[in-house]
Amino acid sequence: MTAAPPSSLRERKKRRTRQALIDTALELFTRRGFGGVTLDELCEEVEVSKRTFFRTFTSKEDVAMAPDQDLWRAFLEELETVDPGGRPLVELGRDALLAALERMDDEGWTRRLLLSRRLAERTPSMGAHGLQFCEATTQEALEILDRRFGLGAPGDLRPRLAVDMLIAAFRGAVAGWAAQVGGAVGEAGVAGVAGVADVAGVAGVAGVGLAGVADVAGVADRVEPPPRQDLAVRLRVEPPSRQDLAVRLRAAVAALPGSLALTTGPAADDEPAVS
Repeated sequence: MTAAPPSSLRERKKRRTRQALIDTALELFTRRGFGGVTLDELCEEVEVSKRTFFRTFTSKEDVAMAPDQDLWRAFLEELETVDPGGRPLVELGRDALLAALERMDDEGWTRRLLLSRRLAERTPSMGAHGLQFCEATTQEALEILDRRFGLGAPGDLRPRLAVDMLIAAFRGAVAGWAAQVGGAVGEAGVAGVAGVADVAGVAGVAGVGLAGVADVAGVADRVEPPPRQDLAVRLRVEPPSRQDLAVRLRAAVAALPGSLALTTGPAADDEPAVS
């Protein structure tokens, strides 16, 4: 096996510029609010032109949701090569998503993910952008499954439902993870980051995304957060754990069959019953 050729200086510079735009955007948006920062101000802070910005991102929403979208794009790449092994489709998708998660930078990416999702919670335009990314990424995932495994017969809803269930599991995992991180850094309001619109972030993801999804069930009641600038500082001091997110994702996927087996029974004392 030959080693991959080293990236060119130009490619490395492009990656550094992209990362600087993401980090600076999330810092500024968290501190001043999404609407409180213009694109001109962001580009000036990073010392790049708007033309350079638009070579990489389509909008402020796009740069703000990059952490989610990066994950789900990596998921699509993993889906192209993951070994089927005769496993259920949801488990195959889980392993592809876990492999994508391993490719994300631990401290930096998890911190950016939480900041991004917290912003999306209170920024409707990010939610709309996330839903578009989610659907586009879901469709791409279905195309890969059809091309690799022939899972795309007309009228067969099972591949779509499997992808949707994987996204739901990811959302649930992120909700619990974000709530735990919120308590760890003394930021109760972080629990609300699960109300983001994502990947499938495919996002529906995103972040790929699997990036933009809203109204996750089971999220704790929101608490008025401390000043915005505190969150970025605290997450830098106590970065959240990618490994814990992976554990929660495994548990969420494992819970899917049980949720499908739930049946309703007669209500007692005017209360709904589940058996």
